[in-house]
Amino acid sequence: MAPLRRAGHLAGGVSIAAIGAALAGALVVWAEGARSDATWTWIPADDGPMATVGLLVDPLANAMLVLVTLVSLLVQVYSLGYLHDERAPALGRYYTYQSLFAFSMLGLVLSPSFVQMFVFWELVGLCSYLLIGYWYARPSAARAAVKAFWVTKVGDLGFVIGIVMLWAATGTFEFEALFAKAQEHALAIDGLGTIMFLIYLGAVGKSAQFPLHVWLPDAMEGPTPVSALIHAATMVTAGVFLVTRAQPLFALVPDVLTLIGWVGAFTALLAASMACVEGDIKRVLAYSTVSQLGYMMAAAGAGAPDASFLHLLTHGLFKALLFLGAGAVIHAVGTNDIFRMGGLFRTMPQTCVVFVVGTGALAGLPPLAGFFSKEAILAGVWEAGMTGPFLMLALTVLLTAFYMARVVFLAFFGRALASGHPHEPPWTMRGPLWLLAALTVVAGLRLALAESGEPHGPGWLAPASVALAAAGIALAWAMYQRGTVDPARLDGTFPFSAFGFMARRRYGLDALYGGLYRGFILGFSRLIGWIDRYLVDGVLNFLSASTLRGGDLLRRIQSGQPQDYVYGVAFGVLLLLIWAQWWGS
Repeated sequence: MAPLRRAGHLAGGVSIAAIGAALAGALVVWAEGARSDATWTWIPADDGPMATVGLLVDPLANAMLVLVTLVSLLVQVYSLGYLHDERAPALGRYYTYQSLFAFSMLGLVLSPSFVQMFVFWELVGLCSYLLIGYWYARPSAARAAVKAFWVTKVGDLGFVIGIVMLWAATGTFEFEALFAKAQEHALAIDGLGTIMFLIYLGAVGKSAQFPLHVWLPDAMEGPTPVSALIHAATMVTAGVFLVTRAQPLFALVPDVLTLIGWVGAFTALLAASMACVEGDIKRVLAYSTVSQLGYMMAAAGAGAPDASFLHLLTHGLFKALLFLGAGAVIHAVGTNDIFRMGGLFRTMPQTCVVFVVGTGALAGLPPLAGFFSKEAILAGVWEAGMTGPFLMLALTVLLTAFYMARVVFLAFFGRALASGHPHEPPWTMRGPLWLLAALTVVAGLRLALAESGEPHGPGWLAPASVALAAAGIALAWAMYQRGTVDPARLDGTFPFSAFGFMARRRYGLDALYGGLYRGFILGFSRLIGWIDRYLVDGVLNFLSASTLRGGDLLRRIQSGQPQDYVYGVAFGVLLLLIWAQWWGS
């Protein structure tokens, strides 16, 4: 086994070296503020290329390049410790998928056109399927991979129809050409609202917006480093990046933007409510990702794409930190259940510190990075006059702080419940954790200096937001640390009992989709099967059986007597002569 493990680590070393070189290149491009738009003909046509391939380098792409390569590098280094027991073939396969995942996301970010973006969009979906189902021998992992693949394909169907309709109306897939037409008010085409809505459906699937959010919690069946990569820098960020990239086109259809804002805010609140009753530490973080993606979409819908993109970047740092911190806890205690942990601060103080940093950033506490990007979103939604989405997002601030503080108090403080001997992870895992924690703090301080003279929104917004977060933390402390409020007793009173019942069952959405699948898709499949068995196969079986019976009847006239054959030939010749005589007359 030792040679196999060395071979697996060799595969990891090659992959880490490659993504490290990519990070170095991304940092150079970002530092120089490079801009470039180079394309080459892919599908030629008589009046110019029908589709091109190339690179679009701009500030939006530069920042994403750094985020994707940085998180990918740290996840791959972390994986050396987390998956140290994996044998070479499996570990080599893991790093192959990881590298393909990073390549696909980088290709998506640098795409200069919708058609090239769609190619890499599908590659990202394929890689998520492969990595979620990495432990494919587990039925739950195999089902989760298939679920993620097919749910996102519902949105992808709308995406591909939308970009084809856009090309049919404009004659181009190119972003620069489309944006130029939008700026010149030359994109007043019929059905633009429908086209942009269909393109938005692709983002709904990838970025887990209601009602296509159901795949993301189940995606936790994959290894925890995979979850960190999917939630922080690749799969789910693709949808937000798409809406941000195509913002000049979405700006032409205010009704679609309004829909994006309302759906985003509702998704944020819905996912946060489910996180409040979840006991699996990874699923809590998964619901928080859905919720934060809702924040980003709400900002984009409110006409504040810069705030949306800023939160995408800061969220990528502290969400990777939280997932990798959760992975360190799971690696040490062997369970995902926060109610079977407790007291881990005494045995894992470093992990506790970095996890608390990530929790504070997600809860929106100053001066961490998440505070400033969240405030920019709230300010953008408020200034857009979207009162309903603003109130939903404000309530989500309270719930976010509550469910993350709940995880911290249950997992790291209180009475120790974890079995075995919990311990700090190796440095291959701790190093990325400390680096991400430091970047979360440094990014927050950098944003604080940059915005010290220009606060977001009205003066009351930041104090009110911090007060809501503090109230959420205080409520979690009273319930799960101090014991002043008994969660079991609270859960038994209305309306909390009804809320808990529905939230634990995901508000019936998974059951609804399961019922539709069994009732419609499986019912339709049974109908097609009946037609195939009894009509298509029935006709063919009838013809073949008739042929066999006819052959059986003809076989019986074969006697094996030569004279019988002579009589038959003579009789046949006689019939031919009679027929010829009759035909001639």
